[in-house]
Amino acid sequence: MSQGKALEFSGDEMRAMGYRVIDMLVDYYESRAERPVAEKLDFDALDAILAEPLPRAGRPWTEVLQQFERLVVDTSNRVDHPRFFAYIPLANNFVGVLADALAAGFNIFNAVWLQGPGAAQIERLTVDWLRQLFGLPAQAGGAFVSGGSVANLTALAVAREIRLAGDIEGAAAYCSDQVHFAVSRGLRLLGFRREQLRKIPSDDDFRLSLPRLRAAIEQDRAAGRKPYCVIASAGTTNTGAVDPLDDLADLCEREGLWLHVDGAYGAPAILTERGARSLAGLSRVHSLALDAHKWLFQPIECGVVLVRDRRWLSQTFGETPEYLKDMRSDGEERNFMLQGIQLTRQFRALKLWMSFKVFGLDAISDAIAAGFANAELAEKLLRAAGCWEIVTPAQMAVVTFRYKPTKGDEALAEPVTHDLVGRLLDDGFAFASGTRLRGRSVLRMCCNNPRTTAADLENTVALMTQLAIELEAAHRDLPASG
Repeated sequence: MSQGKALEFSGDEMRAMGYRVIDMLVDYYESRAERPVAEKLDFDALDAILAEPLPRAGRPWTEVLQQFERLVVDTSNRVDHPRFFAYIPLANNFVGVLADALAAGFNIFNAVWLQGPGAAQIERLTVDWLRQLFGLPAQAGGAFVSGGSVANLTALAVAREIRLAGDIEGAAAYCSDQVHFAVSRGLRLLGFRREQLRKIPSDDDFRLSLPRLRAAIEQDRAAGRKPYCVIASAGTTNTGAVDPLDDLADLCEREGLWLHVDGAYGAPAILTERGARSLAGLSRVHSLALDAHKWLFQPIECGVVLVRDRRWLSQTFGETPEYLKDMRSDGEERNFMLQGIQLTRQFRALKLWMSFKVFGLDAISDAIAAGFANAELAEKLLRAAGCWEIVTPAQMAVVTFRYKPTKGDEALAEPVTHDLVGRLLDDGFAFASGTRLRGRSVLRMCCNNPRTTAADLENTVALMTQLAIELEAAHRDLPASG
């Protein structure tokens, strides 16, 4: 190879490397459904990574690529697999993959308008398309960020600045006990104490309870505290529950509170008829966080933060040091370095823009709708199996359930349900995750991958049923403790 001090390769070498990478990706995508969701791990090989010394001399590219394939690809859970139902599956698309390669290959710096005006305009356009989809007003705006955690953090920083002018003493924010932990972590990073976030016990449907929320706000006002923000969920990770957004918007208007919605995976469901019904009121929020790498099928990372007035972003983050004074601006929010935490930032919007252009909104909407249908089929199959209790029915592509022992022995339901996650990982054919609801272990399947087939669901439920029955028998054979 010709690489040396200039860190360069010849044109032929670069083409050979690129073709090899594309071949690897295409081979993976074409065989993905036949591969296991998880591979058996060789812990000795993984531990050996930590013993590798810092290389002084280079190695052949093909050798390093093979090492990557063996140590990274072959040991990772395949979160884009059609039978990966754990957490929120990340089913990307090949257009987005190529867009990421283009953004990285051309090394596009999308922070200062002067350095990449075309990239800035495409990000502004893509943000505006999302603004329109969610029904936000014309003055709304936003920016692409790494993911939901930073989108939530950015929105909460804006709320702190606009509602509190940075004075957080005595301020109180409110959410349900089902909110994603990124919210509480984000508030702590912004200087709030843990007790300043009031986690309201959710209602019977695991949604933010309006009566309990009103009572908490009244109690805080009476105690001299400053209620300022309600944080709602548009599709919780645990159950897919959507908080009552319209009612919360009414309450926030009456109380003068900021309404932020964590729509990390659920918000794009607005592109479907049933999703739009569930998300009624989303157009009334002050800020919204979403992950396009979830239900908009983009490669990781692709988060977005939207705010009701785009000027709030520059009011919160706008600082221009001396060495950037020559940035050109006509008063519009063109420079993304002034609209968020990052100065050096990737051109993340490219992959969503290209996906919208190549596939069209109708195809993306159909792919989202498939998630609803798959979760409903999963629920139907679980009920038909006869040994599962549906804890929360299918909603926003999520269904949760719990093992129902064959002889009605409720004491066995807990260990079997809990242990099944590990058995699924060991088996590798499919994977569903576990969580806890009202103090009980439950399993959850998120079915938002549009490549999941009816056969995938049928075979997964059959496998879970078989493994659960085996676990029940094993637990019955265990000697009693004590």
